Amino acid sequence: MLPAMAGPILREADCRGLLDGSLLVVGTNALLAYACEAMANLGLSDETEDFDLAWAADLLPQGAPVWELLKSVDSTFTVNTERTFQARNSKAYEVELLVAPSRAATLSHKDNPRPIPLPEQEWLLLGKPVDHIVPCRDATAARIVVPDPRWLALHKLWLSDQEKRNIFKRKKDRLQGNAVLSAVAEAMPQYPLDRAFVAQIPDELQSYWQAWSSARQG
Repeated sequence: MLPAMAGPILREADCRGLLDGSLLVVGTNALLAYACEAMANLGLSDETEDFDLAWAADLLPQGAPVWELLKSVDSTFTVNTERTFQARNSKAYEVELLVAPSRAATLSHKDNPRPIPLPEQEWLLLGKPVDHIVPCRDATAARIVVPDPRWLALHKLWLSDQEKRNIFKRKKDRLQGNAVLSAVAEAMPQYPLDRAFVAQIPDELQSYWQAWSSARQG
């Protein structure tokens, strides 16, 4: 289940229309949506102390939608001055905002947090998002929209190989990436791993796809 604090943020985001093309939930919290899509337990821990969002809008909105969202849910949210892409409330719950270079221009200069555009975030904009209603730990429910599972899985495998990333997170990334790709292969025919998909995989991700494919065939 989603952490209790994630529920109010997602419900408010949904009410504001931000889940209809502006925000995607990424990271560990996305796994619950994939489990629902596969109708199976992925066998992974979904414990996480933060909430990762990716800005995906292709048009510049009015105001500061992300910051207005967070402050409406909890007025104690403040921007972490040492990590300006992160907001934190009085209970130390962290919300991080990510953005792809192609979407950086549609993130209002008035908005917060302020993410650094990352080229690898482009992969999470590809394909067809997963959209589900999921349970939260406080016995409520919330709508969640997450990236296409094929691309998030490959992104996770790529992250697992990045030396600058925390070694414990890298291990979790590898487990999550392999598990999600396997769930896609076994229980998500609506997300085919066919030649058309493989032809879209960029060079940076080809080795991870080949390694997973070889291990599965073996």
